[in-house]
Amino acid sequence: MDGTQAALPSAAQLPGRGAKISLVDLEKRFEGVGAVRGISLEIGSGEFLTLLGPSGSGKTTTLMMIAGFETPTDGDIAIDGHSVIGLPPHKRNIGMVFQNYALFPHLTVAENIGFPLKQRGVDRATRTRMVADSLAMVRLPGYEARYPRQLSGGQQQRVALARAIVFQPRLLLMDEPLGALDKQLRESLQLEMRRLHADLGITFVYVTHDQEEALTMSDRIAVVNEGRIAQLGRPEELYDRPSSRFVASFIGESNFLSGVVRGMEEGLVVADCSGTTVHALAAEPLLIGTEVTLTTRPERMRFADTAFPLTGRQNRVRATVTEAMFAGERCRYLLRGEDGAAIVLKEPSGAGTRRRAVGEATEIAWSVADTVVV
Repeated sequence: MDGTQAALPSAAQLPGRGAKISLVDLEKRFEGVGAVRGISLEIGSGEFLTLLGPSGSGKTTTLMMIAGFETPTDGDIAIDGHSVIGLPPHKRNIGMVFQNYALFPHLTVAENIGFPLKQRGVDRATRTRMVADSLAMVRLPGYEARYPRQLSGGQQQRVALARAIVFQPRLLLMDEPLGALDKQLRESLQLEMRRLHADLGITFVYVTHDQEEALTMSDRIAVVNEGRIAQLGRPEELYDRPSSRFVASFIGESNFLSGVVRGMEEGLVVADCSGTTVHALAAEPLLIGTEVTLTTRPERMRFADTAFPLTGRQNRVRATVTEAMFAGERCRYLLRGEDGAAIVLKEPSGAGTRRRAVGEATEIAWSVADTVVV
């Protein structure tokens, strides 16, 4: 498809819904080295999808290809069913927000936000109205005359958001937009992002390496590793049912137990973990003798003698407390199993909760439903 293709319709022309995005076998190589290695992904209209992964995983390169700032080595990108490979960035009608805000320091807030409208030939009166509407959306009304240097980091990022949505795109791309902010402000703006997404009804594609950020905001998360999608699903699916050790360790904290399959029982894997029998969920039946890794989240584990016992089928392991740390709302314990395996347990703290002492021998228990083969 050549660069003479018409620009895509705006959200105003197709009100209330966002663009549909299709990535087909997308690849990008730099001097023969694969940064993106065959990513295929369907993003629904109005969806908030996050590309989550470590530095160098290919998530930002994927976003830049959707935006048009990088050209794919192979594969296709379609927006609303139309390939955009031949379209330059300014004709894709995509809003873009960067981590460093990318505001013009010599322009006022109104001039910064109105810049994409001016580039599109929108008249002054209409620009003024649309800038005011955009500022209201990001909860900065009346800031038109200020300069970026007169704003806090959070306010500058809101202005960058206002500039990205002022021309009513059907798709908004964001590359680590909250990375430069402190924790409290970042958490506040995460909620603002969700509100803005709900208000606009457009498609958001968000890049981050922060798993808490991804879990908080996303409809779905694509975990990216070494240029490929390691797992795609809703936040709770990825957290509760990771498909690999990488996903389990990258999203949140996980315990890992090594074992050997001894059989299947009522759809569960029965594994021998150094003499202790552990039951776990698995995506498919496994052969006897298969070596497996089992994972469980630290906050799903309990001391077996707790006043709040688990219900349903349980796994149990004997262990010794090696470290005990108070962390406000939780106590974090490091234990060592009889086989030498390190186990982390997180217990809600409270006035009635008994603190465990280093060196204490104990038994820990957790639900079979919270144990997964990865």
